[in-house]
Parts: sequence; C-alpha cells; structure tokens
Amino acid sequence: MKNTAQNLRIDGTRLWDSLMEMARIGATPAGGCNRQALTDEDREGRDLFVRWCREAGCEIRVDRMGNIFARRPGLESDAPPVITGSHLDTQPTGGKFDGVYGVLAGLEVIRTLEQHGVQTRAPLEVVVWTNEEGARFSPAMIGSGVWAGEFSLEYGHGREDKSGRTIGAELERIGYRGEVPAEPFPIAAAFEAHIEQGPILEKEEQVIGVVTGVQGIRWYDVTFHGTPCHAGPTPMEDRRDPVQALSRLCERLYGEVKAYSEEARMTCGDLRAEPGSRNTVPEKVVLALDLRHPEPEGLEHLHRALQRVAEEVQEATGSTIEIREEWHSPPVAFDPQCIDAVNSAVENLGYSHRKMVSGAGHDSVYVSRVAPVSMIFVPCAGGLSHNEAESAEPGHLEKGCNVLLQAMLDRAGIA
Repeated sequence: MKNTAQNLRIDGTRLWDSLMEMARIGATPAGGCNRQALTDEDREGRDLFVRWCREAGCEIRVDRMGNIFARRPGLESDAPPVITGSHLDTQPTGGKFDGVYGVLAGLEVIRTLEQHGVQTRAPLEVVVWTNEEGARFSPAMIGSGVWAGEFSLEYGHGREDKSGRTIGAELERIGYRGEVPAEPFPIAAAFEAHIEQGPILEKEEQVIGVVTGVQGIRWYDVTFHGTPCHAGPTPMEDRRDPVQALSRLCERLYGEVKAYSEEARMTCGDLRAEPGSRNTVPEKVVLALDLRHPEPEGLEHLHRALQRVAEEVQEATGSTIEIREEWHSPPVAFDPQCIDAVNSAVENLGYSHRKMVSGAGHDSVYVSRVAPVSMIFVPCAGGLSHNEAESAEPGHLEKGCNVLLQAMLDRAGIA
C-alpha cells in the first residue's frame, strides 16, 4: 500500500484547467485578476470552489470570519486532520496564481485520492482563508489571524475598506458569514503550496523551494504634517512642506536599509496627500510603509532606524512626523517534522530543490502559532507577483502539487 501511495501523481492538466477557470473570475484586460476580498468576484470564486469540493465528496463548513473548510473524511474520524490551502482574494492588479494555486493544489490532492480510491487514516481539509492580501481591508492575513487568536472577532469584523464598508457587513452581504466559531482545532499538520513571488528558484534553476520559515514584517502609517499654502506666491524657503520631509525620510531610510543587510526590505506602498489639490502645498501626507527582515534583531534594527531618521528629519524640516504601527508579524520558523515531510517528498520524487525562507507573508504564519506547518514553493517567471503579468509553468505547478500530495499522505497516513 505504501508503494502504491508513493506512486500516486496528480493530474497536471486538471489542475491547470481549474486554475484557468478560476482566473476568468475577475479577469483583467492585461491578463491578471482583480478578485479582491469579499467583492462579488470573491463570492463567485468561493462559490466555484465550494461546488468543486462538494463534487469531490467533501463536507463544507464556513466560520464566522468567512474561512472555508472543505473536509475529506478519514478512516479515523476523530483524528486531527492534515490541512492545506491558501486564499482566493487577489490584489487589484493581481495574477492568476498567488494564493489560488495553494487552494486548487489542495483540491487536486483530494480529487486524485478520490480518483484512485485511496483513503487516508486522518481526515484531510482544504482551507480558503479570508482577506489574505490586505488589499481591500488592512491588515493582511486577517481571516487566519482571527482564527489563530491574533485578533478578536470584533476587530476582524470591524475592519473597514476605503469606502467605510466593514468585513462583517461584506461577509453577510456575499453570504459567507458562517456560524462555526473562528478558532483553532487540533491539527496534525498543515501545508501551503505557493508560487515563490521572488526570483531565487528561477535564477538557480530549482523546481521546489522547501520553506523553513517566513521573514518578519512591520507595517506603519507615517504621517507628515505641514502648513497648507498657495503653490505660487509662497517661496520655497518659507514653506513647511510635508512632502519635503517625506522625500528626506525615504532617501535616508532607503540608505539605512541597503547598508544594513541584503536581506532587509523597505517598501513605500501607498501615499495620500491632503487636501489633494495640485496648486496647494499639502497639509499632511500619509505614507504606508512596509519593513521586512528574516531575523528578529534585524527587524528591530529597521524599526529603530525609522524612529531615529524620523526624529532627525522632523528637526531639520520643521514638519511634524507621527508613526503609527499598523501591523507586526515577527519572523517565523516552521515545524521540523513538516519540513522533513516536504523534503522527503521532494527527494523521493527526484525534483531539484533548495531550502529557503519566504520573503512574503502568508496565512501559514498565523497557522504556525497553533499547528505544525511548512510550505512548498514553485518558481514564478521573473519572480514577479502582485502583478497582472504573474506567470508560472504548468510543469512546475504540477510538481509542486505532487510534493504536496506526498507530504500530506506522509502526515495523514494511509488507511
């Protein structure tokens, strides 16, 4: 029986066809996807996933944060399940594979086991986590965060988008505000398959990334206060211009980040000027800032550098600078046994691979706080993600799914 299980392979064509069918929901003219969390497009994608899972014999439950769990029973119904999954929501100009590959790879594992009549000892579950991207509602990964206990349900339901709509109200509107408590349950192991979203695997011509952890992330809203005045009559030297303070802080902080470590990351993802008039010096400018590092001390160094540079720029420009931390996700080390299950699967399958740390945040970060976790990466073209041009090779996606299948069987056991 063990040899039979090890010889199982998923249907790569079926996986690809499912990815392309899901990609039609929220498809953009440039070839990507706009299926933001809790929009009508997200509802349509969820409905399609639920239908596919029911056709594959799964039981469906939805929790109060809209997280979807599709369960394939095991021989031992009370045994902790082995879970896998990711998210279906995208960035406004997202691609076809970020998140959705992990969800549909999990579905393909279920379909393969059904097709070959293989029953596992422990149940298997495929999960869709709500609002992983954080594009419409901040912070990111809030569905898994509430479920894992990082945030309260009230906090999760109360998060607003730019138009003032809340997660709770939008879950109700699209029909995915479930009744199951959004809280952890015993889990034997959790795996998440994902495109790398970076260039390392492609550059090194490796097929699989065995992910050992995730780098730390800190999000900030940095507000620069100045004095609004007319763009024409006011001399440059007489202005208290928050944009000048912004430009100085960014230049200084970019230098600090580059000098500190090759692993350090800084991103200015969004800018908002008020009152937002072309011929008026702004009264304030708000910068959405993202800092990352794989080591706790590195992330703390970047945090202190931001505080120090802000104080110096404030003194030099006369603009007042306020820093509010929006989100802090510390670096994560994944479970050694789950890492070994992925590594053994890759070696048995004969795929080229390397161990690596994820540069992006994933739902596995929060899941790892309550369950043993690892991740599986496959290359994406040019390392490009959060972009409509995001692309992955069907053969790589198939191999990543084969690794997922074997790792899940390793932890769930064959009945």
